[in-house]
Amino acid sequence: MADPITVAIERRIDPVRTAEATSWMQAGTDLAATFPGFLGSGWVRAGEDSERWYMLYRFRDISTLEAWEQSSPRRWWLDSGSAFAREERTERRTGIEGWFDAPLGELVQAQVATGSIATAPTAPPRWKQAVAIWLGFFPTNALGTWGLGLIPGFAELPLVARVAISTAIFTPLMVYLVLPWVTRLLRPWLHR
Repeated sequence: MADPITVAIERRIDPVRTAEATSWMQAGTDLAATFPGFLGSGWVRAGEDSERWYMLYRFRDISTLEAWEQSSPRRWWLDSGSAFAREERTERRTGIEGWFDAPLGELVQAQVATGSIATAPTAPPRWKQAVAIWLGFFPTNALGTWGLGLIPGFAELPLVARVAISTAIFTPLMVYLVLPWVTRLLRPWLHR
């Protein structure tokens, strides 16, 4: 089964035409939703007074994405916004966001408005990701398990309850503290 593809687009919008641009972005979202393989989309502005607007859309696979991107309705929609919207950067990615730079998945394509392909770091090999995760998880789990064992009665709880409690505590610690720290520390090795 093919991986879904997510496309992120940065656009510069003429600030004088914000109302028109808002309707235009929504029209593009509504139009994409009519295509087979469409999984969702959204758009946000960088700030209330910012000219930078970001759009994301996701399709089931590369073939359904390309059908949308090469369609005449999409070309018509892009042309209708050309007077006030300028595409700055486009990235295509598979996979999910992760701890190893922005995406855990593979960078399919990054393109700047000039049409040239921009180089972006790809995710490290999975074996390096596994090593980095283990280096963070082992001490967190060892220290946390020892600490939980000091709580009176914790060791007498059923195994499933102990695991549920420990993972509820360790998972946020890993995601928000330990893994970002480990990946920053190991970044030169991870991307060598």
